Amino acid sequence: QLQALGGGTVQAGGSLRLSCVSTSSIFSINNMAWYRRAPGKQRELVARITSWGSTEYADSIKGRFTISGDNAKSTVYLNMNGLKPEDTAVYYCSVTALWDNLRTFWGRGTQVTVSS
Repeated sequence: QLQALGGGTVQAGGSLRLSCVSTSSIFSINNMAWYRRAPGKQRELVARITSWGSTEYADSIKGRFTISGDNAKSTVYLNMNGLKPEDTAVYYCSVTALWDNLRTFWGRGTQVTVSS
């Protein structure tokens, strides 16, 4: 249901913009987020935005990445600037809705590779 777009290969210092689009509307969104999994590492939260606009970021990307979202379109974006080789990972988007309980939808990952 969720499709992550915008990955690719970029040189260090470059920029990419990831988009996560839902094929159908998701109602009662609580938050939207981006995670990543680097080779040999566990999945980690990169950034999250709540339906009321609060954001949180991993320390490693603060000041370089910006998350934004459109609840009405069930779409979330991640603007990535100043990319570093250590940002290389598969990036996943998620949308969490509050129905009778919290339900999280996941998109397929998109590869981001940063060359030095």
